[in-house]
Amino acid sequence: MTTAAVLFDVDGVLLDSAAAHRRVWDAWSVGRGLDREAVWQLTFGRRPEDTVRDAAPHLDPAGERQVLDRLLHQAGDFPPVEGAGALLSALPDDRWAIVTSGDRESVHLRFAAAGLPLPRVQVFAADVKAGKPAPDGFVLAAARLGTAPSRCLVVEDAPAGVRAGKAAGCTVVGLTTTHARRALHEADVCVETLAGVRRLLASHGLLDAPATERNRG
Repeated sequence: MTTAAVLFDVDGVLLDSAAAHRRVWDAWSVGRGLDREAVWQLTFGRRPEDTVRDAAPHLDPAGERQVLDRLLHQAGDFPPVEGAGALLSALPDDRWAIVTSGDRESVHLRFAAAGLPLPRVQVFAADVKAGKPAPDGFVLAAARLGTAPSRCLVVEDAPAGVRAGKAAGCTVVGLTTTHARRALHEADVCVETLAGVRRLLASHGLLDAPATERNRG
């Protein structure tokens, strides 16, 4: 079966957000009397309110999400991951989507600041009942693109996202920007950079390989 579309996570895949997110979660954890490292390990690939439920069950997830959103708005730059702009610009608009645990306003602002294009299909935390590692976001994105999840490639950097993509029935590419390959072992294949993602997409017929790649052989 041919691949019809690619579904990208945002943080750690298209935006280099780790430093900003770490500052925010550290500040939040200290303010709530929680272990910073333990909380940080719960954050990857997940909606903030889901992290709050696990890290601090005594707190109101919706209220804490609002606090975290305010902190994130003040967190500083979210630069693009190297190669993100060129990769996204090369994809047909009807063959890719973003599936993120972030909110619409923040993602739009960060993409604009980073100079990244936005696709027609965008799935945010508020669009699904259950966040990653549940498959809901990827299933919804595939439906909005008019294709089956089994015909989609998912690009994820976090174990929760990898599990979500696999649960949706997609082929999953693990990008080792925030986690070691061993942490992404459930992915179908792992690559280190977006250049590696681009080569995979070219091999699946989703875009042309860069000229430098074609000229190697």
